[in-house]
Amino acid sequence: MVPAHPLPEGFTEIEVFAIGTALLVEALLGFCLNGLTIISFRKIKELRTPSNLLVLSIALADCGICINAFIAAFSSFLRYWPYGSDGCQIHGFHGFLTALASIGSSAAVAWDRYHHYCTRSRLQWSTAASMVLFAWLFAAFWAVMPLLGWGEYDYEPLRTCCTLDYSRGDRNYVTFLFALSTFNFMIPGFIMLTAYQSIHQKFRKTGHFKFNTGLPLKILVVCWGPYCLLCSYAAVENVMFIPPKYRMIPALIAKTAPTVDAFVYALGNENYRGGIWQFLTGQKIEKAEVDNKTK
Repeated sequence: MVPAHPLPEGFTEIEVFAIGTALLVEALLGFCLNGLTIISFRKIKELRTPSNLLVLSIALADCGICINAFIAAFSSFLRYWPYGSDGCQIHGFHGFLTALASIGSSAAVAWDRYHHYCTRSRLQWSTAASMVLFAWLFAAFWAVMPLLGWGEYDYEPLRTCCTLDYSRGDRNYVTFLFALSTFNFMIPGFIMLTAYQSIHQKFRKTGHFKFNTGLPLKILVVCWGPYCLLCSYAAVENVMFIPPKYRMIPALIAKTAPTVDAFVYALGNENYRGGIWQFLTGQKIEKAEVDNKTK
């Protein structure tokens, strides 16, 4: 049987299938875990707190990343992008919006945890709602810029999904990338680093480690770092000499963020984990019976 569409240049049959399968698995797993986080917040009254609203924001953004991955997986199995140039722009915008909102919300959680453990101040609903709104509006601002001419969305090397076009490396791209990485990766990373370092020092003094303080920042670097590195390298050198299949790897790594985030911010949180268990089984977990440490 002759395939309806030829293989993308630089990819074999098995590589296209493997990328599509990886995207589908990442999308399914991340969507189910974050969907469970969202539904539990809605159903369990005890989970509806200002701090957990920030966790909900991460889950909503990560569900958006998973939907983006679903579309990319479907297109990968088709071997082409079926939604045209306008669909490509929408897909690129949607991917950037949800990714940046997820990173921004993660920084907001770090800020909240710092005040919770180090200053003992309680987060108010108005502050939590303002932080969530700011994270999404700030993400929307940067995601819409390529649609207005600062930066540009184009096809990924597989040509079955769309993202920021790093193939040109011109002044327009370099200025956008520098501003984007500063405000949406370096500053959130710095907030997370300083917040969790302070929390770690507090835990050391008390001898009670409530959670792994180094894990959130490591996740940010591991999941999004390779993609940022590829885009940053494209600002100084032409990356087109790198085979297309290798240029797809950072994007695949980034799509694991929703799954990992669910384990860290929801399932790795004592209060939220107990709420999810209550939603699934109808049984409440007494605080005295819960081990508050995350592995």
